[in-house]
Amino acid sequence: MRPHDHEVLILDGACGTNLQEMDIPASAWEGKEGCNELLSLTSPETIIALHTEFVEAGAMVLETNTFGANRIVLEEYGLADQVEAINRAGVRNARAAIGGKPGVYVAGSIGPGTKLPSLGHISVDDLAAAYAEQVRALALAGVDALIVETCQDLLQIKIALTACFDTMESLGLDIPVMASVTIERTGTMLVGTDIAAAAVTFEPYPLFSFGLNCATGPLDMEPHIRYLSRHWPGRISCVPNQGLPELIDGKTCYALSPATYAREMKRLVTEYGVSVVGGCCGTTPAHTRELVRALAGVKPAVREVSA
Repeated sequence: MRPHDHEVLILDGACGTNLQEMDIPASAWEGKEGCNELLSLTSPETIIALHTEFVEAGAMVLETNTFGANRIVLEEYGLADQVEAINRAGVRNARAAIGGKPGVYVAGSIGPGTKLPSLGHISVDDLAAAYAEQVRALALAGVDALIVETCQDLLQIKIALTACFDTMESLGLDIPVMASVTIERTGTMLVGTDIAAAAVTFEPYPLFSFGLNCATGPLDMEPHIRYLSRHWPGRISCVPNQGLPELIDGKTCYALSPATYAREMKRLVTEYGVSVVGGCCGTTPAHTRELVRALAGVKPAVREVSA
């Protein structure tokens, strides 16, 4: 079976916020605290353990620990020469957690990086080269899908998607590509684009799915999901945070309970036809387990899409 064969595809939960709760040896960071991607090489047992918890919770897709594993981000930690090694390790660790279990897939996570081209932080050519290098490493490592996520800039995501499809063509591969934008509470992406403009921009791309992730909880995403339900012709994804982050006793917390998260996500599936679901910041294996339980036997609503 392939990811295409499932009516509802359930992604795993957060990487970063769960790693913050794990007992990671100080030596694993090698003085580069904050570079979660490095742990795929220095502490693979930590990453495998996290992935395994989500597999046991019932997740159908594991996202690799490669969100920031492109040359631009890794250069900030003095790791620009480790792009291929880190991405390959990310895929290897996810495979190890799956352990041959059928119906569980590996999606190569590709984040927005730290420099946006529309704001003049980086040139198109430099960003394109960085994405192509990461995509090539993930593709050759054998991912089942690629997910370009937490996108905040239309130009950035166009560069990333072009890198995905051009690289696959050069390698003779056909890997599903998922894309996900981040809409702030203001109702737009960071550079001011709304969901309608994003949908029109990316409709020509042969995407497996398009939707939203990060920034807010499912309720804040609902207006944008409703728009996609009426206007996006393909699969819709929804991968929210567990509500807005709150600072409690000096610690960042996400208040949405597993039961509430699962209930709100089920409604997006049954009312708006969302068929790719998962969780971003604050999502624990307990949230995933409850989501899997809530969606057992549930089919996405049939949508009527306007031209």
